Amino acid sequence: MANTKSAIKAARKSLRNAARNQTIKSRLKTLAKAVTASAADPEKSRAAAIAYSSALDKAVKSDVIHRNTASHHKSQVAKHIFAAKK
Repeated sequence: MANTKSAIKAARKSLRNAARNQTIKSRLKTLAKAVTASAADPEKSRAAAIAYSSALDKAVKSDVIHRNTASHHKSQVAKHIFAAKK
């Protein structure tokens, strides 16, 4: 258990941040699944990819995921979308 006031506050803050991060990561996983699930329909797939890219950028902005990770995922989604067009 934390001994100082600052350590107690840091422990509370850590719990809040962990809950926030878990929510955002869960949303990212759901959006990623939506992109792959809508592979048959190009319009739905494109819309899902845009929503996923936007969510990735927001997650980077709030320091939930690293910017290189987001870039990697966006690249993979773009590759997936272009493959579906052909």
